[in-house]
Amino acid sequence: MSSIELLQRQIHTAQELQAVVKMMKVLAALNIHQYEQAVASLAEYNRTIEMGLHVVLKAIHTHEASLLHSNGDGFKTYSQSFSSDLGGCGVIIFGSQQGMCGQFNEQISHYAIAELEKLKLSPEHLAIFAVGSRLISHLETAGYGIEQTFAMPSSLAGITSMVQEILPHIARWRDSEQIGQILLFYNHLHSNTLCEPYKLQLLPLDGEWLQHIYCQEWLAVNAVEPRSRTLPTFTMPSDVLVASLLRQYFFILLYRAFGESLAGENASRLASMQVAEKNIEERLTEFTSQFQQKRQTAITDELLEIISAFELSH
Repeated sequence: MSSIELLQRQIHTAQELQAVVKMMKVLAALNIHQYEQAVASLAEYNRTIEMGLHVVLKAIHTHEASLLHSNGDGFKTYSQSFSSDLGGCGVIIFGSQQGMCGQFNEQISHYAIAELEKLKLSPEHLAIFAVGSRLISHLETAGYGIEQTFAMPSSLAGITSMVQEILPHIARWRDSEQIGQILLFYNHLHSNTLCEPYKLQLLPLDGEWLQHIYCQEWLAVNAVEPRSRTLPTFTMPSDVLVASLLRQYFFILLYRAFGESLAGENASRLASMQVAEKNIEERLTEFTSQFQQKRQTAITDELLEIISAFELSH
């Protein structure tokens, strides 16, 4: 194969790769937008859950004033009642199922490992779930065992079912394995092409958060009255209602973790594709320049041969 034919093939291959990279950039940008919208849509759902907790906490304060002190210590005690207050720690780390996303998995695994080292927990007091197969090698190389792995959804439609699959495991951690602290680690979208690692404490509940919910002003909007200042009542036991509301609250937090992690993954992929596109353009320019030079040389040689043949014939 001549050097010109080889360059033609290289140019054709580079152009095909360029088209693939451009398509991946478009898909990544669209995915970022839809995951951001999904996370934003949780705001109203989260507000409804907090309104429900506000009603229950007000009722508890009325009937059990000794439990919820105005200084906030009561809320701290109340939050610990939902965490078992034991030394075990459950960790859920969110990575990716697919590649071509730069340092996405390395970034979150290194951050999670650094945070876990601060806890100084023995292996028997630490349980780790890895979401996304690309995380496994990074965690195992660092010497951390993985109790269970879950596949990261490839689309928005798969997030709900995955959250519903993980929630029973969280309940088992708390109820059967006496795990009182549960942490989530995931990459949080910082900009369209940047993400940063983030840690979220699922349990124990934040006493200050409960205090804030209790103290906020009730102002509900309904179909009958534009605004209502009357607290609704409930008949079921308060602990049952709180447990139900918290399950929904955990659903929101897990869904948000999935959504933000997937948005971050696509942001990292978009950044990688931008670098790849730049490299391809540089190589394509180089190949095109070489092709033009060699083609010009070949044309010049052909003209010289024609001229030489003409002179010899005369």
